[in-house]
Amino acid sequence: MLVFAVFLVLFSGLTHAVWNLFAKRSLNKAAFLWIILIPTTIFLIPLVISKLLSKALPWQAYVLILITMIIQGCYAFMLTKAYDLGDLSQMYPIMRGTSTLLVPTIGVAFLGESLSVWGWFGILCMIVSFFIISDWSFRRSKRARSSKPILVAFGVGLCTTCYVFVDKLTLDYLSPPELLCLGNLGFLLALTPAVLRSGKWKVELKANWRVILMGAVLSPGSYLLFLFAMNLAPMAHISPVREIGTVFATLLGIMVLKEQQGMKRIASSATIATAIVVISLFG
Repeated sequence: MLVFAVFLVLFSGLTHAVWNLFAKRSLNKAAFLWIILIPTTIFLIPLVISKLLSKALPWQAYVLILITMIIQGCYAFMLTKAYDLGDLSQMYPIMRGTSTLLVPTIGVAFLGESLSVWGWFGILCMIVSFFIISDWSFRRSKRARSSKPILVAFGVGLCTTCYVFVDKLTLDYLSPPELLCLGNLGFLLALTPAVLRSGKWKVELKANWRVILMGAVLSPGSYLLFLFAMNLAPMAHISPVREIGTVFATLLGIMVLKEQQGMKRIASSATIATAIVVISLFG
């Protein structure tokens, strides 16, 4: 069972990287991300309505739902900006690694937790890799050009960190599919005004409808594969494995999108993925 669970998680990481590749290649990032979430959201809305009508939730649940929708809205805005500004092989490792960097750091700084030597080593490796993959320079002109996409990518990672904490609390009141639907609604509501105003969703749908269909399956599918894997094996054993998607996304960006600085970014993304595993298992 553990071997099958690991296979599912590896495939989950790959599918997550692939739909992010589709988003990066799209004509309009906001329109693409908006369209691929609509089918799953429409499918799950009756489930959420049934839950809200059949069971009275405490006021704390509604506050958490509102917070998670707001965070998802911020996440939607920053994700579209990240892929407008930077390469997939540069943005994806930073977005995925930031939450793993922030969570233990916050725990040590504010919650009185501690890290092992391996944990600190993993954090140090991540920080160094972030600097390398961001192409940061001590020269002021180059630093100014490269800082904006990196800051946006960190913003995406910060949103991910926040909604992981909030979602963990919200799951006391909602099932994963219900929470997924409400998170999607927050994402969609944030993008809807700009997408409808621009009208570019029509162009995106006409030009990339096949890719959109695949994205609509892969986006929720990557998460569902991970949920199935968690039913087969302990989360502590399989969760770090999913971060191999960082390497998959970097390879896709370099091989499919022909992005530059290939070896440097592959080495940095592999180091980030390894550091995530080290922090998760030994930190």
